[in-house]
Amino acid sequence: MASILDQYEEESARAASVRTTMPPVQEPIGPGFIDARLDTDVPIFSKKKVNFKPPDPITHLVVCNNFLVISMTSNILLRLDLEHPETPDEVELPRAVEDKVYKIFLDPTGRHLIVSMESTENYYLSRNSKKPRPIGKLKGHHVHAVGWNLQNANENTTGAILLGTSKGLIFETELTDNENSRFFQGSLDQYLKQLFNLGKTKAVAITGLEFDRMPSDAMTEYNYFIMITTPGRLYQFIGNVSKSSEPPMFQPLFQQYENKPEQFLELPGDFGNSELKLYLPRFRAAPKKFAWMTGPGVYYGDVELTGAAGPSTVTTNTKLMNYPSDPDDRGTKPQAMALTEFHVLLLFPDRIKVMCVLNEQPIFDDIYPDRLGRLLGLCKDPLKGSLWTFTSQSVFKYKIVREARDVWQMYLDMGQFDLAKEYCRDNMAQMDRVLTKQAEYLFTNDRYEESAMMYAQTQNSFEEIALRFIKLDKKDALKSFILKKLESLKPQDKTQLTMLVTWLVEIYLNQLGELKEAGRDQTKEYEDLQDQFRMFLNQGRVKECVSNNRGVVYDLIASHGDVEDMVFFAFLMQDFEKVITHYLQHDEYKNALKVLTKHCSGDVDLFYKFSPLLMQNIPQETVTDWIKQKGNLEPLRLIPALVQYDHNRYRQQGNEAIRYLEFCIQEMQNKEQAIHNYLLSLYAKLQSDKLMTYLQMQGTDPESICYDLKYALRLCAEHDHKKACVHIYSLMGLYEEAVDLALAVDVELAKSQADKPDEDDLDLRKKLWLRIARHVVEEEKDVKRAMEFLHDCDLLKIEDILPFFPDFVTIDHFKDAIITSLKEYNQHIEALKEEMDEATGSAEEIRKEIQGFRNKFAFVKSVDKCAACGFPLMTRGFYLFPCQHKFHSDCLIGEVVPNLSNKKRSHVEDLQRKLAEHDDVGPHNMSSRQGQGPNLKIMEIKAALDDLVASECIYCGDLMVRSVEKLFIEEEEEDLASNGWL
Repeated sequence: MASILDQYEEESARAASVRTTMPPVQEPIGPGFIDARLDTDVPIFSKKKVNFKPPDPITHLVVCNNFLVISMTSNILLRLDLEHPETPDEVELPRAVEDKVYKIFLDPTGRHLIVSMESTENYYLSRNSKKPRPIGKLKGHHVHAVGWNLQNANENTTGAILLGTSKGLIFETELTDNENSRFFQGSLDQYLKQLFNLGKTKAVAITGLEFDRMPSDAMTEYNYFIMITTPGRLYQFIGNVSKSSEPPMFQPLFQQYENKPEQFLELPGDFGNSELKLYLPRFRAAPKKFAWMTGPGVYYGDVELTGAAGPSTVTTNTKLMNYPSDPDDRGTKPQAMALTEFHVLLLFPDRIKVMCVLNEQPIFDDIYPDRLGRLLGLCKDPLKGSLWTFTSQSVFKYKIVREARDVWQMYLDMGQFDLAKEYCRDNMAQMDRVLTKQAEYLFTNDRYEESAMMYAQTQNSFEEIALRFIKLDKKDALKSFILKKLESLKPQDKTQLTMLVTWLVEIYLNQLGELKEAGRDQTKEYEDLQDQFRMFLNQGRVKECVSNNRGVVYDLIASHGDVEDMVFFAFLMQDFEKVITHYLQHDEYKNALKVLTKHCSGDVDLFYKFSPLLMQNIPQETVTDWIKQKGNLEPLRLIPALVQYDHNRYRQQGNEAIRYLEFCIQEMQNKEQAIHNYLLSLYAKLQSDKLMTYLQMQGTDPESICYDLKYALRLCAEHDHKKACVHIYSLMGLYEEAVDLALAVDVELAKSQADKPDEDDLDLRKKLWLRIARHVVEEEKDVKRAMEFLHDCDLLKIEDILPFFPDFVTIDHFKDAIITSLKEYNQHIEALKEEMDEATGSAEEIRKEIQGFRNKFAFVKSVDKCAACGFPLMTRGFYLFPCQHKFHSDCLIGEVVPNLSNKKRSHVEDLQRKLAEHDDVGPHNMSSRQGQGPNLKIMEIKAALDDLVASECIYCGDLMVRSVEKLFIEEEEEDLASNGWL
């Protein structure tokens, strides 16, 4: 537990460090961000005294991997696992009289310890052992530096390590925890080899020794670098080591430098001590930085292992940082050094000073009071990153909190913006300041587009930045700025999005217009700019925005007269109506039709709207595309386009209209009367040779004909198509008119019309033939041809046509006809006589059959049953047919009545009602004077009923034959039956 005085001193030091490291609070950087900090913010380096009181004064201290080793004046090693501090471990070193610990070295894993004594005895102690083992072959050497093998993963051995002595000798060895190890056999020949001597001319202590692998693509060897320091020199050894080489593995590497002049970096001002430290981001990672504490200051830089620094060095970006000045101007040199990612810690007898390697400025000065004693050492845990200092009586631990917190500002001050951004990614206020500073720098150096991209990522006033770029002659930077700002907008920023998109459209159009005015519209620059504009319009959010404000965009493009981009934008918006209208206004009818066909198949209203104009100018292509549409278009709605023709000027249009209508009728089986009427009118006007073919194709049934007969007749009469009129008259049943008109054309045509009336209408047919005969006789004066009609029509006789002949005609013209007529009369008379004889014989036969039926009888048995209901026949009145079928009277009536016509059915019901009335009256109510009158009436009613229902057997007569065509289920009962089956 620290004393009250110690706590006070720690708090005072912490407050001093805060004042030293904390920059003043910054002004607001931009809208939305304020870089505000509190004075009580935790400092980067904070010291805490360890609650530990050593039994003897401390001489040395090392910490690695949270494992602490302390050597004391009593030559006792105190080992402590900092994760379990309650169980310290003491190890006593074997020593001669007055022998002391010279140096101790602990490997980064905390498992291997080397102790070098003042007496030049050296010991090895593993973590799991309590007995130090002497390294016999090292006797006589003070180990001043150890280069640990950072790639070693074996807990029981150190792997190949390098040892540097106080006289400049470099050894390679491998230490192991195995009792039977050959290393501990006591023989000098066993793996302890001197590799190099830096003190050939003058003995010099090796103060720093580090080595590690370098990247290599070789499959059989490793590439290593070795850095060695003395108080005034920095040596670098680089070379290859075979993977299969026997120990010592580094001997070939050092042999390369035996016969070469020594290459080193020497700095003046040797004060007899120095240290070499490497910074590794994590254990076993490649080192990134180095620092060498030497006479004039700290020589530091980056470690470059890729070979970019040169074949003989791994250091780059090196600088010499002077030691901080002492307020008392005593010129005290540091005793030890530690290296972190961005800072160098220097140990002085009474204080710790921290220098930032980025700006070489002191950021922390921790003064130790005199009562704590003189500071003896400073070390850093390479794995955990903690820092430790100690005096003879106390141990202190430094905690590093957010070491990189102010690095961004330092990089920013140096103009290294990328590095500054890397170290402030989690702080939006700092990032905004870096971006702003970088944007200003780029703007100042006339790199406007890059500056615009940076400004767009900041929170600076949009209006202020935009005004800066508006003042520039070229608008590329302004465009880049707005584009980048556009990317940062959120979906809910609808208004801002609309404004920026509209502004960008205007900028693009202005740039395109300027190039066009300069006559550079055929250059690649113009094409690239136009492609950029179109890609911009086609972006997701932009496309949605301009779609919602397409009227504004149309107006902007139109104001610039940019026809190409107007068409492109209309295509983009799928505003095909505007595209088609544009093409039509510029007489580009084929392009308009192409757009209509390719993009508007689903919008047939556009076909109906634009087809009239297209039909007037490119009828053939228009009709061809109509035909390709097939069922998508309604022919009726295309009629306005079809009738927009003047056949005197645009005959081709009419022919193409006929082609489309023929397709509708022949291929699509269109039956609409308007279509057929219009096609008929076109035939009558333009292609009369197809008129009769069409009429005949329509047939002769007026019910199935698709055109209007009266319209067709009027149209054909108007255009003097007499044959067509004859055909139509005939279809209308106006045979007399048809024959009269046909006689004006051709007698043969008239003869074909005369045979069209029904065969039963003999009077009409005869009348028509007489008209033809009269025409031939009176108009053509061809008596001989008129006489031929007697052979063509059986209805005409010589006496029918004689009245048409002139008064003075010789009998030679019709002598044969008269003779033939007389012969036919004689034959007819003979035929009548034969028919009369046959009729007389048939009547006699019938009378005989009737007489036979009157005498015919049949037997009815008591067990006979009704063929309809199956009940005994003699229970009530019945009918017996010659076929031996028997039916009750009511059963027979019930079977027959449903098959009768409505009229006969009503008659049967009336007769049944009359019989029922007579049954109700009864014979006892009738007076005797009435005689047989009522009985005769009843018999007449029964006879009439028998004629209707019993004229034939329902099973053997015609009724059964006719019932074959009757449905089992009537249409009105079909739904009920279907529901019953479900």
